[in-house]
Amino acid sequence: MNAPIIDPLQGDFPEVIEEYLEHGVMKCIAFNRRGTLLAAGCADGSCIIWDFETRGIAKELHDKDCVAAITSVCWSKDGHCILVSAADKSLTLWDVVSGEKITRTTLQQTPLQARLHPGSAKSLCLACPLSSAPMIVDLNTGSTTVLPVSVSDTGAGLPPPSRNKFSDGSPPFTPTAACFNKYGDLVYVGNSKGEILIVDHKNKQVRAVVPISGGSVIKNIVFSRNGQYLLTNSNDRTIRIYENLLPLKDGLKVLDELSTSCDEVDEAEKLKAVGSKCLALFREFQDSITKIHWKVPCFSGDGEWVVGGSASKGEHKIYIWDRAGHLVKILEGPKEALIDLAWHPVHPIVVSVSLTGLVYIWAKDYTENWSAFAPDFKELEENEEYIEREDEFDLMPETEKVKDTDVNEDDEVDIMTVENESVFSDSDMSQEELCFLPAVPCPDVPEQQDKCVGSTSKLTDSNHSGSPLSEEAGQNGQAMNHASSPVEEDTGGTRLKRKRKPSEKGMELQAEKVRKPLKTMKSSGKISKIKNKPVLEQDTDSYVFADDVTDEYH
Repeated sequence: MNAPIIDPLQGDFPEVIEEYLEHGVMKCIAFNRRGTLLAAGCADGSCIIWDFETRGIAKELHDKDCVAAITSVCWSKDGHCILVSAADKSLTLWDVVSGEKITRTTLQQTPLQARLHPGSAKSLCLACPLSSAPMIVDLNTGSTTVLPVSVSDTGAGLPPPSRNKFSDGSPPFTPTAACFNKYGDLVYVGNSKGEILIVDHKNKQVRAVVPISGGSVIKNIVFSRNGQYLLTNSNDRTIRIYENLLPLKDGLKVLDELSTSCDEVDEAEKLKAVGSKCLALFREFQDSITKIHWKVPCFSGDGEWVVGGSASKGEHKIYIWDRAGHLVKILEGPKEALIDLAWHPVHPIVVSVSLTGLVYIWAKDYTENWSAFAPDFKELEENEEYIEREDEFDLMPETEKVKDTDVNEDDEVDIMTVENESVFSDSDMSQEELCFLPAVPCPDVPEQQDKCVGSTSKLTDSNHSGSPLSEEAGQNGQAMNHASSPVEEDTGGTRLKRKRKPSEKGMELQAEKVRKPLKTMKSSGKISKIKNKPVLEQDTDSYVFADDVTDEYH
């Protein structure tokens, strides 16, 4: 699509379903950093990698030891590895290029979500289990470090008691959301008390606390791509956006300075005071009419749009707001529940997963601005007769040539240097990224031949009307198949025969037999059936073919 012919006043958000992907029952999706590959976890334990440009399957990762449904997929920053969490409590790290399993770790609880460290440490990941606190997992050794989920757990850093309750007697433990910041030196944890904890995962210490109004359970927490905004989804049916006041790098040093300068004596109040200087509430999003819950919220690739997927059963609705808080679009899909979605890192494309396992691709419905082709282009409301100029089609003399341009043809053109894209502000990686994989062609599935199932009368009617040729049955009274009839039913109505092509000799005999006319007689007192239709013999001059006559006596 040419950018100059696109209306600039149109919003950069998707509007219609452009296509859908189908392969098994897919449960979760994730784009790589460039948006060229899409990974999808399936219900049978496999991970499918789609080439998003060609919509073809580039790789299929399947572990014979894993047959449980995939709960989350996560790409490494360079795109060479994929972390897959499954319902059988396993974490598997895959090499994308070779398709081989690097390592596999089994946890004590089912991980609902797992995220690789955004830095160069591919062996570290953050896992959020079903009924325990978030933990840092070393994939090489299998060791786990449980993170604190409340201020009371700061010193010990231990998991909650065995009865799924906090040590301070709070309500039973619920799944906790957590995510790394942009460079992975801090972990932001959202707990069931409605608090955002900023945790130093190396020392297992809570460095700041940000309370949320209402104190509802935080179900999702995610950073924008540039790390400047934090999004939370709570049980009070509200999506909140916080502005990150900490620097993207060396956030721990700033936290130490803030903690030292704070004059609060009480430890809890001190952490809240530090938290107020780390995150600032920017905007709240909710549907004030229907008050629906949100299943999966996320940012757009540039952070300008906020997306929320409806959690209502049987609804596939996607709400899109601008960062100022205005609802700009509601995308309504098929009558299938939405379970996961992701925004393309570069383009205005949203990919959503339905409960049936299909992946829908939402794209923008572009309207071309044809007047942008040339300055003298004119759009006509209706057809007009064109009157040519007098010299419009005159031959121009060869002496008149195009004016010379100011371009110096001797200058060397650099076609090797690749400029960093503005979308990727941190494109300073020393290791080459994996952007594309060769697509694997899928063989066509031969269509099964439809079987004709019907009553005896319907088959008989279709056979007589479809072909002028027929043969009488032998001793059993069974009819042969016609050339245009796929199946034929025998006299007992219990067996179907496939069509059989007659031989050349049989066709010649059949043609000679058909050509012989038979003159019917009025005095015979018989009724003839022509093509299964009874006709009274009243016209002595009428002729019928011998094959079409069946005599019946009164």
